[in-house]
Amino acid sequence: MNALSRGLAALVLLLAASATQAADNCTIALKADDAMKYDLSAVTVSASCPAIRIELVHTGKLPVAAMGHNVVITAATDVAAVASAGLKAGAAAHYLPKDDARIIASTVMIGGGQTASASFSGRKLVAGGDYAFFCSFPGHSALMKGKVNVVK
Repeated sequence: MNALSRGLAALVLLLAASATQAADNCTIALKADDAMKYDLSAVTVSASCPAIRIELVHTGKLPVAAMGHNVVITAATDVAAVASAGLKAGAAAHYLPKDDARIIASTVMIGGGQTASASFSGRKLVAGGDYAFFCSFPGHSALMKGKVNVVK
């Protein structure tokens, strides 16, 4: 096998491994800080997962009342409306409207040094659908948001 063939074979194996890893990804792991940002602007999960887990780590130091963060997943078109409804729901409700069908999944609001997690059915997502994640703390959704890529 010549060098070009070996290189192509290695590339094919690498691409296959990447596709398999994305298809088997059942966890959304995010970090948030006191600068109002997540460490990722996009995540990839598989709709074939029986359950998808959200894991949030707040790496900052400020308390939840000053710089709280959560992760909310909705259709991309629902981000602004859900964030607005969350503002009306208030801090006691983790800035999330109660029983809102537009919310696919969410974690509780946490402050610096805390962690939160939540799980939801992979069946709630459709491969190729247009989904987003964001923080519903007042004013945060403008900066703290990203895309949820869903594969088969």
